[in-house]
Amino acid sequence: MRRPLAAVVVVALLMAPASAQQQEPFEPEGYRTDNYRAPVPATLAGARVLTTEEAEAIWRANSGAFVDVMPRPPKPKNLPEGTVWRDAPRRNIPGSIWLPDTGYGTLPPAMDDYLQRGLARASRGNKAALLVIYCLADCWMSWNAAKRALAYGYSNVAWYPDGTDGWERAKLPTDDAQPEPRPEQY
Repeated sequence: MRRPLAAVVVVALLMAPASAQQQEPFEPEGYRTDNYRAPVPATLAGARVLTTEEAEAIWRANSGAFVDVMPRPPKPKNLPEGTVWRDAPRRNIPGSIWLPDTGYGTLPPAMDDYLQRGLARASRGNKAALLVIYCLADCWMSWNAAKRALAYGYSNVAWYPDGTDGWERAKLPTDDAQPEPRPEQY
């Protein structure tokens, strides 16, 4: 009776890593277009994937431009008179440029242009400059935006998948953030 039970346990242990690997998200060919807050892949072809320690080293050395792509709902245009609107606060990595809503799978032309102009400003027009793109942990927005930066011809793209969640867990400083002005209509 003991041998069959031991065999079942051994088989279960051997199969556990295989099933865990099957559940790891894969890199899609295109952009992720839904369920943005979900586990992300461990890789992004063409980009360097950063740990918190690596992102911190780049930040402390001031050797890269940090780009936050955390979405932020714009103020609705047709709010009734007297309605109070408060933007949700955002704290990001100090010195970052915040380009909200640029990590969606499909970008309207005005937002695509907004992202391109923002990346050009962050990189000072140098497509070989290091860009560190982030959002939150388990956020496909940063993965999509980093993939887009590669498609725009940036050659030194780093994706920081733990984003401000990982940064804050490491007790690193954050600043109150204000987004770069967005296009009025998109």
